[in-house]
Amino acid sequence: MRIGIVGAGIGGLVAAAGLEADGHRVTVYERREEPAAVGAGLTLFANAFAALDAVGLGETVRAVSSDAVGRLSSGQRRPSGRWLLSLPPSDTPSIRSLFRSDLHRALLDRLGPGVVRAEAGAEVTRDGRPVLEVDGHEERHDLVIAADGLRSRARARWGLDRGLRAAGYTAWRGVTASRGHLADEAGETWGAGVRFGIVPLPDDRVYWFATRSTRPVAAGRREADADPRTAVLEQVGTWHAPIRELVEATPADVVLRHDIEDLAALPRSFVRHRGVLLGDAAHAMTPDLGQGAGQAIEDAATLTILLRGAGLADLDAVLRRYDAIRRPRARALWRASHLAGHVAQASGPVSVPMRDLALRAVPAALFSRAVTRGSAWHPPRR
Repeated sequence: MRIGIVGAGIGGLVAAAGLEADGHRVTVYERREEPAAVGAGLTLFANAFAALDAVGLGETVRAVSSDAVGRLSSGQRRPSGRWLLSLPPSDTPSIRSLFRSDLHRALLDRLGPGVVRAEAGAEVTRDGRPVLEVDGHEERHDLVIAADGLRSRARARWGLDRGLRAAGYTAWRGVTASRGHLADEAGETWGAGVRFGIVPLPDDRVYWFATRSTRPVAAGRREADADPRTAVLEQVGTWHAPIRELVEATPADVVLRHDIEDLAALPRSFVRHRGVLLGDAAHAMTPDLGQGAGQAIEDAATLTILLRGAGLADLDAVLRRYDAIRRPRARALWRASHLAGHVAQASGPVSVPMRDLALRAVPAALFSRAVTRGSAWHPPRR
């Protein structure tokens, strides 16, 4: 089939690589002249690699990622450093970490020349026909995949948009080469309305993130910090080592800051005629379960597998099946991510001690089994 993909993010590129390898004629339309990943680091769980393996990309991504985070003690701590929930290291880690830019580059390298086109004016049609309006002319496809992110223009033009909502907190992200002081521990530290996370990356660097609860504001608005490191250190500068050292060792100009948002409600369908939503365009969720990229990869693998051996006469049925498979799975994780963020960002004099007490009461083995179940994925039957 001839397939057009709008957006060269992780989901769009996984779909492009998988579909092109299966013999489809794929074109990826990207608004930026030089497609590049936005963000510092990310983690991928077992479900993401099961999906990548299903479309022949698993080893490509393993080659640019690290299993160091899974081989360390991890969990949640108090600002003093006391563990609330401690998980032992694993000999067979099911989680890997990597730079977003490395993942993006590895996926681009799997595509043939000319597959990705910088087309600032590429737009889907309003009725969901497999036609793209590209700088004043139409380009027809058998299928159009909209992988154009949180603020998806395709979702809006197809009448599937139900708005965004503010998650209630701001996040800072940074990468530092300073890790000589990092003990054999990773994970998150939870305070009152503030969190800090530590994730080892390849090349002996460390990805860190910090969050701070904000007053309710309209989606899309944000505060401004003169120096992002100062803003972070005002919240966590007295917390346990090596938090302060990690922040101070990070150049201010590489620290990213975003007010976190997700979809206010998922679209009633991920499909509009022969147009289909994928990744954040379909189910943008908060990062609290670390499943945003993983779900985009699952979307791409599911669609690729369902299209294997299908002809144009089967396409409508394939898209209905994609919607039936992906929406329940994405909805469950979208809800769970928002709830997890609400719990983790607790800030009240009663809610914080109650949260910490509940976390200390959870057996580590039970928590590990829950994570394993949540990160299970199996390819759909065609």
